Amino acid sequence: MKYFITGGAGFIGSNMVDRLLMEPENEVVVYDNFRTGRKEFLADAVKNPRFSLVEGDTLDESRLTESMKGCDFVFHFAANADVRMGCEHPSKDLQQNTVATFHVLEAMRTNGIKRIGFSSTGSVYGEAEVIPTPEDAPFPVQTSLYGASKLACEGLIAAYCEGFGFSGYIFRFVSILGERYTHGHVFDFYRKLSENPETLHVLGDGHQKKSYLYVKDCMEAILTVIRNANEKVNIYNLGTDEYCEVNDSIGWITKKLGVTPSLTYEGGERGWIGDNPFIYLDTKKVRSLGWKPQYTIEDGIIKTVEYLAANPWVFSRQD
Repeated sequence: MKYFITGGAGFIGSNMVDRLLMEPENEVVVYDNFRTGRKEFLADAVKNPRFSLVEGDTLDESRLTESMKGCDFVFHFAANADVRMGCEHPSKDLQQNTVATFHVLEAMRTNGIKRIGFSSTGSVYGEAEVIPTPEDAPFPVQTSLYGASKLACEGLIAAYCEGFGFSGYIFRFVSILGERYTHGHVFDFYRKLSENPETLHVLGDGHQKKSYLYVKDCMEAILTVIRNANEKVNIYNLGTDEYCEVNDSIGWITKKLGVTPSLTYEGGERGWIGDNPFIYLDTKKVRSLGWKPQYTIEDGIIKTVEYLAANPWVFSRQD
């Protein structure tokens, strides 16, 4: 199987690259503009003769189409994932998420590729009334431009499945943690505590309830779905069967680092526009396929802290 991965130099994408290359029958083509992806994340992959790399942008439809030739399956992971900055740069979510997904689908159609795996988000549920939230929960009003753009992507994929005979695998993630993690609360807290271990400023009141998933568990869940699900459009929540408060996460991080900072808070129950105070997804559907996570949320947070401590270069700006 020859896989094409947009955003393959990013956190989730590069982990999928390594996981696929573990199987000798697979070839992998990564397509990345390196705006947020890191070439260092592909250090092992580039040594493999079954791997190839194309530097390109998903907004460049002609280059995308040419680069996708000969592939069998597309993982579309490239996206603008900075939920907090959506209202400051609203066009980013539209262009880098929705328009880019249209380009990916058109490139697939031109090349006769019929299968796509897509990284969506639990944010499409907005502030859900049903907790834990199942895949068929009623959709509320969207609360973030990021979530709205991802929901639009889901709609495009479903329409291409209906109109052009595609098979779509849509993954609604909770936040993912682990090796090569470069944005999000653990990254931010670790950086702040490295600069000043005496104090930690928190967006929100610390009681926001969140669920997280370790990246290697995420990879196995994705592969379980694409190898076992057979609907035209396959929508799966990915997460653990637990959640924690932000304050719990702070406690695990500070204990691991051996620091006891004073905490300050800002923003009430929502740290920013679109910050859902309670995210907890129902994962019975993916578990019915035989998958279950091997790591707890605390495990994932500790592994992330250990990775950041061992790889301080990830905090440096890219050229």
